Amino acid sequence: MVVEDFLRYMLAEREASPQTVETYREALSDYENYLKETDDDLTLENADTDVIRSWVEDMMDRGHKASYTCKKLSAVKSLYRYALRQGIMAKDPAHSVSGPKKDKVLPTFLKEAEANRLFDEIGWKKDDIGDVRARTLILLLYSTGIRRAEVVALKDRDVNLITHEMKVTGKRRKQRIVPLGDEIVEELRNYMTLRDNRTPATDYSEALFRNDKGRPLTDSQVYRIVREKLSLVTTQKKRSPHVLRHSFATAMLNHDAKLGSVQKLLGHESLNTTQIYTHVTFEELKRSYSKAHPRESEDEQQEGN
Repeated sequence: MVVEDFLRYMLAEREASPQTVETYREALSDYENYLKETDDDLTLENADTDVIRSWVEDMMDRGHKASYTCKKLSAVKSLYRYALRQGIMAKDPAHSVSGPKKDKVLPTFLKEAEANRLFDEIGWKKDDIGDVRARTLILLLYSTGIRRAEVVALKDRDVNLITHEMKVTGKRRKQRIVPLGDEIVEELRNYMTLRDNRTPATDYSEALFRNDKGRPLTDSQVYRIVREKLSLVTTQKKRSPHVLRHSFATAMLNHDAKLGSVQKLLGHESLNTTQIYTHVTFEELKRSYSKAHPRESEDEQQEGN
């Protein structure tokens, strides 16, 4: 009963997505199954800290990655915090349980030379609605760092081409204002004019990005457009819209933007989330150092010999 109450709370009060709620449901079901297999008398209510730690160890023993295990543990910790707040339980046995350390995975991003080649050299057709839509979409993602879901949700009214501002609705319906540069404003203006002349008016005509039938672009359509165009300038495996978000953040920090400013532009709640991009720029700095410093480059040449 407490599990269902918790999931309803996540959906209604915390405004979690149905996909997130389903992920929580699977994690909690896995945990409950472990309790039953361990001891018929074990329940959510009487399980202690040692049992939860054993469950975490069992997941690792079964070969699950640290990220998978931490995600499952996070759902259980959230459940117990909820039960404690609601007075359903007198203590939280998961409070002191830590998940395994996750390996830091540096974000994948386009180098500035690749981005310049993408926008300036691949031969976009200025009178082709598909090309204009794709270029505008990709340039908007790269120049603002917004998420794929955020760009899909954009309406014409969210974009102010006079004040060079855009209202973005992010996770949990939180809104932020993002500035627009001259280049993307001009690109949007041209796209919207061509779009209105080439696509039929429909009940969905308030959407900023629409397909040839006048319906809003879907998440998967945005993904395919970005993947196809990025493949023209990079051989890296990841070629998703999120790569453009990473590229925006990395480029901003490389050009001396303040970390707090990048945090606000990306819509991150915590500065810690944004700080991963400082690791990216430092890795780039190390590569530049190894390539350019006379002693380092000399060592590399000797190794090559």
